[in-house]
Amino acid sequence: MTAATATAPAPGAARPARPQRSAATGPIPLALPLALFFGVFVVMPLALLVFVSLHQDPTLSTMGLAQYRKFLGDGFNLAVLGNTLWLGLKVTLLTVLIGYPLAWAYTLAAPRWQALLMLLIVLPLLTSAVVRTFAWVVILGRQGIVNTVLTGWGWIDAPLKLLYTPGAVTVALAQIELPLMVLPLITALSNIDPALRQASLALGAGRWRTFVQVTLPLSMPGLLAGCLLVFASSVSAFVTQTLVGGGRQMFMPFYLYQQAIQANDYPFAATIAVMLLVSVLAVVTVVNLLARRSRGFVHG
Repeated sequence: MTAATATAPAPGAARPARPQRSAATGPIPLALPLALFFGVFVVMPLALLVFVSLHQDPTLSTMGLAQYRKFLGDGFNLAVLGNTLWLGLKVTLLTVLIGYPLAWAYTLAAPRWQALLMLLIVLPLLTSAVVRTFAWVVILGRQGIVNTVLTGWGWIDAPLKLLYTPGAVTVALAQIELPLMVLPLITALSNIDPALRQASLALGAGRWRTFVQVTLPLSMPGLLAGCLLVFASSVSAFVTQTLVGGGRQMFMPFYLYQQAIQANDYPFAATIAVMLLVSVLAVVTVVNLLARRSRGFVHG
């Protein structure tokens, strides 16, 4: 009788119980540092923000909902919130129009060109957003590169007003946030099996129909993830909105700065922050619902 036969359990005999994993070696203790960090630096500041917004006066002596009634009852405040969300939507659409072809070109390029494209995509992330914003100030100023070139070629007689306009803010933010759109798209497009596109073409579908019915639905999770990242980042981009917009266009981050630093009205500033947060969370919820539907469509 061999050793393997000698140690084998008899037929019908109960198998030895597997050793139970103790709580000390489970995943919960490993997640405690992250949970503690999240609680101290995310949950507590948000709770403090809401607590301050529930006060009716700058001295924080009386609690109530007066700040929220003040915000929701004034058309100017709602217009600022609407302009901020509209700015995020415009930036997101522009990054989709630029980022999707760029990500598609990356997936079709040769490996050596992919390395160069990835460097060009990631390189802006290695530069501070303040530096990139000042670069757009130099490009779009009255004596900037664009006006200098157009004047030198004789296309215009006087410098154009490009800076401190809604279009300038949109373009600058789109360039700054573009990597946040392209990288998720590259991941989604790279995970698509090329045989699916080849099968669609072999079955008689044209390239455009193959893109609409095969490539676009399969890349939808990456597209929605990129839209979410760009939208959330662009609506809170205080530096770019202020420098390129010149303070002449009122958006929620600059409005919050005015109320907190210049007016010293911290309860109302906290209310502005909470309303912006709630609005962004509402958009995130809608995007998550679309993402779930897209996954159900892809795998259904």
